[in-house]
Amino acid sequence: MTVAQFPIKGFPDLDELLQRAPSARLASSRLDLVNLAAGGEASKEFEVAYDVPGKGRVVEAHVVRCRNGVAVNYVEPYMRRRDPDCMVIADEGATDKPRFSDRFPGRFEDLRSEVFRWLATQDLLLVPFIAGHDRLGYDALLVSPVNAAFFAAGLADLQGMLTPDQIPEEFSPRAVIYLAPPFRHTHCQGRQLVIHNRSGEVHELFSLNLYPGPSAKKGIYGVLLSVGEQEGWVTCHGSTVQVVTPYDNVITIMHEGASGGGKSEMLEYPHRETDGRLLLGENTVTGDRRYVVLNQACELRPVTDDMAQSHPAIQRDHSKLVVTDAEKGWFLRVNHIDRYGVDPNYERLCLQPPEPLVFLNFHAVADSTCILWEHIEDAPGKRCPNPRVILPRRLVPNIVNDPVGIDVRSFGIRTPPATKDVPSYGIFGLLQVLPPSLAWLWRLVAPRGHANPSIIDTEGMSSEGVGSYWPFATGRIVDQVNLLLHQIRDTPATGYTITPNQHVGAWRVGFMPQWLAREYLARRGGVRFTREQLVPARCPLLGYCLKSMRLEGTTIPRWFLEVHTQPELTESGYDAGAKLLMDFFRKELAPLLEESDLDPLGREIIECCLQGGALSDYERLLGSPVRAATDAFSFPSRRVRAITPVDPDEEIPSL
Repeated sequence: MTVAQFPIKGFPDLDELLQRAPSARLASSRLDLVNLAAGGEASKEFEVAYDVPGKGRVVEAHVVRCRNGVAVNYVEPYMRRRDPDCMVIADEGATDKPRFSDRFPGRFEDLRSEVFRWLATQDLLLVPFIAGHDRLGYDALLVSPVNAAFFAAGLADLQGMLTPDQIPEEFSPRAVIYLAPPFRHTHCQGRQLVIHNRSGEVHELFSLNLYPGPSAKKGIYGVLLSVGEQEGWVTCHGSTVQVVTPYDNVITIMHEGASGGGKSEMLEYPHRETDGRLLLGENTVTGDRRYVVLNQACELRPVTDDMAQSHPAIQRDHSKLVVTDAEKGWFLRVNHIDRYGVDPNYERLCLQPPEPLVFLNFHAVADSTCILWEHIEDAPGKRCPNPRVILPRRLVPNIVNDPVGIDVRSFGIRTPPATKDVPSYGIFGLLQVLPPSLAWLWRLVAPRGHANPSIIDTEGMSSEGVGSYWPFATGRIVDQVNLLLHQIRDTPATGYTITPNQHVGAWRVGFMPQWLAREYLARRGGVRFTREQLVPARCPLLGYCLKSMRLEGTTIPRWFLEVHTQPELTESGYDAGAKLLMDFFRKELAPLLEESDLDPLGREIIECCLQGGALSDYERLLGSPVRAATDAFSFPSRRVRAITPVDPDEEIPSL
């Protein structure tokens, strides 16, 4: 199929654009996009540059062809990670997000026309794809300058692509991305900007910058959230993994949370010391270390990395939440890989891939191998905190392609160290068990956490927003708040936990808590505990602590479970941290009570929190994770004196 044969009925502006442009082509294959990204099949280096009025020629990025793919480096360090304030809404539909008219002078329609006029002067590249899972998704299209083919290659890996022979005759885009990089200089003072225009049946995205995070990835996430808002379902912000124990028991965990909350890490095997042990933690005050011996870790079967589509068509009256991957590839951050051997699985996949990959923010030269621990420097001696590799999920070993039912929804948060001298919100135990009502509240406040590497720096404790996906949503907060509540209410067989990363009290732990929690929950078959196995947390917002935790013969010290028992923290330091958490919850939740459309049950749960409710109050509202210690068997009402014996020769009737 050629561009002239491309089915674009009902898109007069796009049709006119393709007729006016000097040339327009459909990518014939993924390899075609990789070659274009490098400047052509024979080219090894390429500059992505544009003539900008008033600035002259501006180089946005350098692309080099490596042995294992193409490495892209942005000239400006600012462009190497997502700006959390890059979204604006251009249409007049319902939204709680900033509108184009709030931030920029002039009319959006005029800017839209300017973008189309500029694109009409460029050689164009079209990439048709499906937003969401192939069987549950929506037709979509990227319109890009050819010289930004690395962006198109990244999108093709993240969202998939339809080659010319795969485009159906009834292809009708529900979403279209228009890529126009020079406009961030001429209209946005050099800042990243993605404009969403939800016009009629089409969701237009105008990406005025070349970093794929806000548009090729999170922009499409916004499209799915917008569709789900209209149809009554959610695309969760979480990684999902089937965990197979050494005894062949299987449990499925979905790990949610803000950027840096450990979603990608949930798909990794525990990082081991040179002697094979696991470093549980290092005390930041005393320097003491504690280790765990785990001879055989569980087998991991990845399902989703970031976007878990919970479409109604796959729920089928299950009492568990059912999800499938909404993406075709994973946008992996590898800032933790700072030397050889940190993550042998990803290192093996990325250093010798079966097909070329797209790397962002790595130091690489032509004909070399792009190395995962060679991160580009933002300044001399300061490594970029956001090196990324786009990994097509078809290359991931043991990948699960079918929908899965979720046994445990865990939530991750980056925590700072907490001591009695310097209290903080880092008072989480290694594993906290939550009732559903508290699990919902945590998804409403979604703390961005300590030292977030994925976005432009923010100070103190801040919220990523409802569901931790709010930065990518285009509609109203209250609609997403209600959708999340209904999802949790309607899936009572799914349990809930929360795990910290980076610190447990005074102990530096990295991502070990979630790795050990995953191993522990898989071996015990889920999160249904008896009351004798749990103790209410000193801070009600943290639900329950485990009374004890034993993993393959190793007992986890109590101070990793009940953090107030740490001598470096004590009860007073813990209580000071609990107050910080409570103040944060009040600040984030109170405005939701002003929403007239808030679900009555949700209003009751939020009011319970603002009034300092006890753990039992939360359980009364939406259930408890605690089960009875034994099944409720009973004796007959009268004494049984004799039972007729069974004749061993008597024939048993057939069923």
